Amino acid sequence: MPIGVGTNSVSVLNSSMFFLFIFSLLPSQHWSEVYDLTPSQSLAQEQTLVSPGQIFELGFFSPNNSANKYVGLWHKSIFPRKIVWVANRENPLAVTDSLATLRIGSNGNLELVDGNQSSVWSTNVSMSTNGSAAVLLDNGTFVLKDDMGADLWQSFDYPSDSLLPSMLLGFDSNTGKWNLLTSWKGENDPSTGIFSVGLSAQMPTQVFIWKNGSTPHWRTGPWDKSKFIGVPNMDSQYLSGFTLDDNVKQGTRYFSYSLFDKTLAYMDISSDGILTVMLSENGEKWSINYAAPTNTCESYGACGPFGFCKASDPTVCKCLKGFTPKSGKEWSKRNWTRGCVRETPLSCGRRTNTSVSSMGKKDGFWKMENSKIPDFHEYLTSLSNDVNEDCKTQCLSNCSCLAYAYVFNIGCLVWSKDLIDIQEFSSGGEDIFIRLALPDSGYEKRTKLIVSLTAIFVISILGFIVFGLHRFSARKKGKSLSYKGNIMVREHFESIDTTETSRDTLLECIREHDRAEQFMYNYDSILIATNNFSSTNKLGEGGFGPVYKGKLQEGKEIAVKRLSRSSGQGVEEFKNEMLLISKLQHKNLVKIMGCCVTEDEKLLIYEFMENKSLDTLLFDLSRRAELDWARRFNIIQGVARGLLYLHHDSCLKVIHRDLKVSNILLDEKMNPKISDFGLARIVQGTQDLENTQKVVGTRGYMSPEYAMGGIFSEKSDVYSFGVLVLEIISGRKNNSFYYNDQLPSLLAYVWHLWSEGRGLKLVDEVLADLYSSTEVMRCLQIGLLCVQDNAVDRPSMSEVVLMLSSNTDSPQPMKPIFTFHNAVSPSQPQYVKSTCSGNEATITIIEGR
Repeated sequence: MPIGVGTNSVSVLNSSMFFLFIFSLLPSQHWSEVYDLTPSQSLAQEQTLVSPGQIFELGFFSPNNSANKYVGLWHKSIFPRKIVWVANRENPLAVTDSLATLRIGSNGNLELVDGNQSSVWSTNVSMSTNGSAAVLLDNGTFVLKDDMGADLWQSFDYPSDSLLPSMLLGFDSNTGKWNLLTSWKGENDPSTGIFSVGLSAQMPTQVFIWKNGSTPHWRTGPWDKSKFIGVPNMDSQYLSGFTLDDNVKQGTRYFSYSLFDKTLAYMDISSDGILTVMLSENGEKWSINYAAPTNTCESYGACGPFGFCKASDPTVCKCLKGFTPKSGKEWSKRNWTRGCVRETPLSCGRRTNTSVSSMGKKDGFWKMENSKIPDFHEYLTSLSNDVNEDCKTQCLSNCSCLAYAYVFNIGCLVWSKDLIDIQEFSSGGEDIFIRLALPDSGYEKRTKLIVSLTAIFVISILGFIVFGLHRFSARKKGKSLSYKGNIMVREHFESIDTTETSRDTLLECIREHDRAEQFMYNYDSILIATNNFSSTNKLGEGGFGPVYKGKLQEGKEIAVKRLSRSSGQGVEEFKNEMLLISKLQHKNLVKIMGCCVTEDEKLLIYEFMENKSLDTLLFDLSRRAELDWARRFNIIQGVARGLLYLHHDSCLKVIHRDLKVSNILLDEKMNPKISDFGLARIVQGTQDLENTQKVVGTRGYMSPEYAMGGIFSEKSDVYSFGVLVLEIISGRKNNSFYYNDQLPSLLAYVWHLWSEGRGLKLVDEVLADLYSSTEVMRCLQIGLLCVQDNAVDRPSMSEVVLMLSSNTDSPQPMKPIFTFHNAVSPSQPQYVKSTCSGNEATITIIEGR
């Protein structure tokens, strides 16, 4: 063989091997992109069909390198890839079939053919034209159009396991067509699995996950025109995107959702029956927004008929009031599926010679609050103006009615079948009234109690009259108000500066929760207890005066707040504070034991807190190690629950207005208690802003709208809570923090770390690595959400409590611009690495109790 020929052959061979190597490095399914399918343009396996905005992509895939091949659709730029629609899910191609194509057939339909040109899948629609074309749109729908541009077929009408924004989930009762999500059989098998998701036919409708076609696995509860009431964390800020179109005339009912920004999303049902909502705000990765069922209580009927489930309770399942486990043996083994049975038969219908209405009156109702209402409801529409009372009357007059509920935006719901799938939520939910025989309903006990209380009230009134005559006589003789005995709380109400409406609310609260007497302490006994207000007994001093430790003669330790005569807190604010705190009872609020009023002194007596205030530990270099992460997280949760009680759950709506670390006291077990309500206001309504000309609080904790304009609301406390959370995480003071000119405050520094993905750098260095990074990042995100500039952007305390106890992703915070432009740098910087300053500008401080 000539040498020249051999050398040339080797060169050609080497070049061929080189290009073969280069091509082998390229993704096998992304060699080329096409933007539509026509009779002359088909889709081969080395090609993908792409939407105009490069958002979605359609092509061939093999799940987890299985032996089968499918045509599917996914988001183009997000990895790992999530297949949101599959064409031939029941008819896979062999992975070795390299000649299969997706094309426009001779009859104008889309069809998938294998290497032998046999049809594997087709759109199979009737048409009078063969000039059709197929395109993939930016909303994720794959559409077949005729030569005039009209839609002939679209993938949105044939969902797989995923629901994209603007897709419809529901049914057409006239045609019998149901749009359901159906799970994959397994991770490697897109064929139809055992779980499906759809709308129920009842009114009002709810979303169900069914197993094997008809067995309920999970449900949302009824739709109330804005949300599903059985999903308590269906956040209001997302509600505007949810739509349920119920067209009775056309017989259609469809649920859909939409997004108003660039966020991408999908909802899917997994092969093991979990419904998940996924979001991608940056188009790079998916994050879980919501998932269910994720615990025993969310599984349908976990506690059986007439049982209810409470996820936070160790026992999980309990029987409704008036019911007992059907099988105590099974119940003890935590097998609750057989549920509970009624202890006392209902009176209604037991005697045939008595009218239904008269018999029905022998039954009563027990109210269960914060509940996910049972399944199998019936909807009543013919009600009078007093809908709640009419709902009760209609249920009571029907012996088959076992329970009723009046739900805002829905109306009257009644139940005549076994009550099943009830949950008790920690917050949210609805009130349901369970029908019970009279003894079980507690009516007789309440009647006896009312009679007893009436007698006590009459006797008390007579006693108060005698006491009032005695006091009037004492005043005429010039005696002071220093005494220990009974005093009517209402007497102190008259001088409180509130609106007429709020006065009525306070009086109502006092009437409902009055303890009949409020202890007034003798001034001399307080002098003895505090050793004449000795400096050795002094715990601290704030804007309203010093606080002293004391010990009563019976041995009980107390904390005495001695209001200074020069302080801004006069008799009015003193009475306000006494009334508020004495009526508010919560494990995360400090308890007031009483007060003392003389001509020269105004004193408040509190329970003594063994571990003083949070700042005495958190900002003490030698002691802050006592606050490990578990304790800090417990303190954050406790303060959140205390604020939620003040804002929402108490008989009065209270805004604290001076929440800070020195107003958080710690008991002997390091449990937090919010103190100092002297700055609180009684506010009506929900979250309406109010304006005050008296701006009080502490620099560094006041929200922008309060500090700059005197406008306060619940969200003012939320802002202060956010600052407190960031201080607890970092062990650093916000109002004396300085890093550099670009980061002049703690909030600015936190945002800098957060925006760079270095949030864990904020953690107090004394914790070392002994903390939960997940909990820290969750608290850090919540803290930043709470200190956002606009009050409407901040979460409510109910949302904060939910976020603290949930693993679902929270909204992303926005940069707190106010803290960058309005931070005042202290003359001596506080922060270099972990140095803390004791300087604090404040209007009111309560130190350790």
